[in-house]
Amino acid sequence: MVRPDATSGLVDILPDMSTIRRLNPAELHQTPGYHHVTVVECRWLAFLAGQCPLDRAGVVIGRGDVAAQVDQVAANALTALAAVGAGPEHVVRSVIYVVSDDSAVLAGVWQRFNASDLAPAFTSASTLLGAASLGFRGQLVELDLTAALPG
Repeated sequence: MVRPDATSGLVDILPDMSTIRRLNPAELHQTPGYHHVTVVECRWLAFLAGQCPLDRAGVVIGRGDVAAQVDQVAANALTALAAVGAGPEHVVRSVIYVVSDDSAVLAGVWQRFNASDLAPAFTSASTLLGAASLGFRGQLVELDLTAALPG
């Protein structure tokens, strides 16, 4: 259930009565979908390790294909969230790492994540970073998430 908060943005009231408040102060720049500030009242937080474009056997998927890697990272993140009873709507912080300094590549990664089933995760406080390299040979994308757990 989403309830508008006239003074500062949206407040999500989750079924367990924990709240996630997302807001954009008028004094800050407009965003492409994320919120500058996310405030959480909940009992438990889950901190996901960086989700990588690895299959179950630990093999990098989509070497050289950033779109394929975004898709694998999104799928892995959804699996990790589900393992703790959470979904993308419970994410309160995201950091996306991309091996690139090209703003078009960075924007493409942002857009692909926002077109995926993981998209609600990116309405909270989010950061998109270009990086020189990541942990696995051929890895182009990594995603770090924090979620407020229901229940």
